[in-house]
Amino acid sequence: MTSAASRRVPAASGPPGSGASGATLFDGYEADSPAASPRLGMTTGSSGGGGGGGSGHAMAPSHSPHAFAPDADIGHGFPSQHSAQPSNSLADLGLGGDDVGVGAGAGAGDDYGNGYGNGYGGGYGKANGYGEDYGGHGMAPSPLAHSAFSGGRRLRSAAGDDAFMPLAVRIGLGVAAAVEVLALLGCPWDVFFYVTVALAATAGGLLFVLLLTRDILSKSRGSAAMQVIADAIQEGAEGFLTTQYRAIAKMAVVTAVVLVAIYALRSKPVLDPREARPTSMASLEVSTAGLAFVTAFSFVVGAACSALAGYIGVWVSVRANLRVASAAGDMDFSSALLLSFRGGAVSAMLSAALCVLGLTTLFVAYFVFFGMTAGINVAQVPFLLVGYGFGASFVALFMQLGGGIYTKAADVGADLVGKVESGIPEDDPRNPAVIADLVGDNVGDCAGAMADVFESIAAEVIGTMLLGGVLADDGGLADSAPFIFFALVIHAFDMVVSGVGVYMVRASRDANASPLAALKRGYMITTPLALVGYVLVTRLMLYTPQAPSAWMHFAGCGVIGIAMANALILTTQYYTDYGYGPVRSIAAASTTGHGTNVIAGIAVGFESTGLPTVVISLSLLTCYVLGHTSGIDSRNAGLFGTACGTMGMLCTAVYVLAMNNMGAISDNAGGIVEMSNAPAEIRAITDSLDAVGNVTKAATKGYAVGGSALATFVLFRAFLDEVGEYRGVPFETVNIASVEVLVGGLLGIMTVFVFSAWAIKAVGDTAQEVIIEVRRQFKADPGIMAGTSKPDYGGCVAIVTQAALVSMRKPALFALGMPVAVALFFRTFAAITGFPNLAAEVLASFLVFSALAGLLTATFFDNAGGAWDNAKKWIEAGAHGGSGSDAHAAAVTGDTVGDPFKDTAGPALHVIITTTSTLALVLGPLILQ
Repeated sequence: MTSAASRRVPAASGPPGSGASGATLFDGYEADSPAASPRLGMTTGSSGGGGGGGSGHAMAPSHSPHAFAPDADIGHGFPSQHSAQPSNSLADLGLGGDDVGVGAGAGAGDDYGNGYGNGYGGGYGKANGYGEDYGGHGMAPSPLAHSAFSGGRRLRSAAGDDAFMPLAVRIGLGVAAAVEVLALLGCPWDVFFYVTVALAATAGGLLFVLLLTRDILSKSRGSAAMQVIADAIQEGAEGFLTTQYRAIAKMAVVTAVVLVAIYALRSKPVLDPREARPTSMASLEVSTAGLAFVTAFSFVVGAACSALAGYIGVWVSVRANLRVASAAGDMDFSSALLLSFRGGAVSAMLSAALCVLGLTTLFVAYFVFFGMTAGINVAQVPFLLVGYGFGASFVALFMQLGGGIYTKAADVGADLVGKVESGIPEDDPRNPAVIADLVGDNVGDCAGAMADVFESIAAEVIGTMLLGGVLADDGGLADSAPFIFFALVIHAFDMVVSGVGVYMVRASRDANASPLAALKRGYMITTPLALVGYVLVTRLMLYTPQAPSAWMHFAGCGVIGIAMANALILTTQYYTDYGYGPVRSIAAASTTGHGTNVIAGIAVGFESTGLPTVVISLSLLTCYVLGHTSGIDSRNAGLFGTACGTMGMLCTAVYVLAMNNMGAISDNAGGIVEMSNAPAEIRAITDSLDAVGNVTKAATKGYAVGGSALATFVLFRAFLDEVGEYRGVPFETVNIASVEVLVGGLLGIMTVFVFSAWAIKAVGDTAQEVIIEVRRQFKADPGIMAGTSKPDYGGCVAIVTQAALVSMRKPALFALGMPVAVALFFRTFAAITGFPNLAAEVLASFLVFSALAGLLTATFFDNAGGAWDNAKKWIEAGAHGGSGSDAHAAAVTGDTVGDPFKDTAGPALHVIITTTSTLALVLGPLILQ
């Protein structure tokens, strides 16, 4: 990769344990012009012969501190007599003399070798960058080190740092084995059988994850230049998560204590023995203190599992991105596609497995313990799991909101100053906000999305389990266990069919082939398998002699759910893909200015709510009718039909989410390739993958909205059933003609709009700080744009980190506090006015109105933002003057407006819809008079 302005110079060689001074780390070219190659570079005083790396090759000197070579040879050489001692400590790197090592093995260039030679010297982790004493000659401070997370950059150990996933899988398998033994000892045979099915699928999913992870991590880590950039992204993402988790943990502990206090202090309602059912929760002999502990413990477990799901999403993404970039660097289009997709599949599969394992573990533990102490029956156990769903939603809300603020503030700041004002391309290393932008892809699109998926699955499974138990009880069915475990088994089966689909994806080695076509082929394998499997599971579990044809009705509901999922994906693609009219109309409007672009985008966003609403409405109505006519004599038969439709829609969830997750991985890979100065043909591969990732992410948002819509009605009915269970009598009617109930609904709608406003404002305020910082750096140091000096990336990283952590609290706490305030206020109001069920009715009204408003608002945000984004990409592909034209500048403005819509407010509303419902389930026992 040479040009007239740069030439390759031979590498100096140093003996083992020593280093030649005066070299440049990660810089294999000598530039004749200071601006010839404006890429990152770090000038060092010693080069890598290395204490454990054998007689490695030193790096060539460079006249430009930015000449960044993707094929730098670091520590590459023959096996050494020395044994490197890897260190992952930011403070301890550089303290081991000859034995400091950051790689495993004999020192291949892609793994940094085993050491960097004598004089690694004091302070590799100092706050000013890469240390002040590198072999006695010093090193220029690195801007990557000025982050909010650590005192300095580090080179990562490929061996020790990648041990997390195998350990997590082993722990998961151990927990599954222990639960299986407990179920064998303490559960009836039918419960034991369904638990075994769920755990077997979970174990298979975990093993599949382990195989995929090993395959991904075995691939090349690319050039040294790529590794430095990837390490910076990894360090930033993991550092943000660490700081964010500390903040969330503090709030979670306070919430758990509050739950214990209000549950323990509540009084049981007085039951009329002529009305109360003997199997209701009100008749269960569990003390208020015991119920308080169970709810709080379930909340903590759900929160911890949701946080772990988010961490896993980032853990995979920040490792797969480097392998994808390396495959693209080798011009291996097929491997690049498979690595990005399978990286997304790892986090999706593990998230589903973690959810099923957590719910199964708690179910078995509570059934065994309370079966011995309180005589609990299998239909009552799901009511003890509601804290788990709320804990998962609690963490997901903060992660989705915080990650969304982080990623879009950095993106908006980078685009407005970089593209519009300075005219530099996306991911250009001269842009001080570029590293923050790449970090944001991980903490927003991966961590937030995985926590979101986890809480959605948990909420929908718990709601369906509640409905199944009440349905069996009301309908007089002989065995309630199949109806209760149906949702768990379906999600377990999802892991199986999606795993098959993921494995069957094959890509052409032709870089001109469509990556989306390969993913669609995999989906066309997954969907028929899911359809056949769903019908089979329904026949085996939901057949009952009391209603012999009921299983066919519920199977039909699942088929409708699968069809609805495909319809929503297609409608979303129509409104967000630049191959269709709506997006092209926005691009055409860009030719007449910024204002007309914004007007066209808003119009497309509002219009895009129509078709999804019709699809969801028809699906809900059809599923309800099928369930109601199933022959089971229960008021909940229709709602259980809608729950079956939700399960049908979600029985391919792992595959769909794998397609979503690959977007962040391919986007990061493109940034790594761009910043490492790779040729245009390599960037073309990552651009192709990135474009597909944008399409799949947009389609997944439509899929998520549909799932939230169906889950909302399941959870709404579950709330009514829960109140009836704790009262001992059915709770059937919510009188919307009541002024108090209408006020509750109005407050629910208001919550959606105020929450959205604060989330969007947080992005705007933070983006302003980023813009000011980027402008300041460009003005203070003209060498940044000339390519003769490095920007301070850490300044922007610190800004968005701090702002995201502070800004996420206000809208999140508002959304969580409103249902509590409404419930407690109207509980007091009801005590004064003498209407015992008023608080429950008002809270039910709050739920349904906020959910309906949230669904349409989220659809608008998701599709408008996606349409603006792809209108910009359509122009960048050459339409209407291409990049740099006035139309492109207007399109960038529209994309900027849409960024907080589609990646902050919209996804956060998906979580709000289910969070308020799971919170209501937790509040249910507290609002009874």
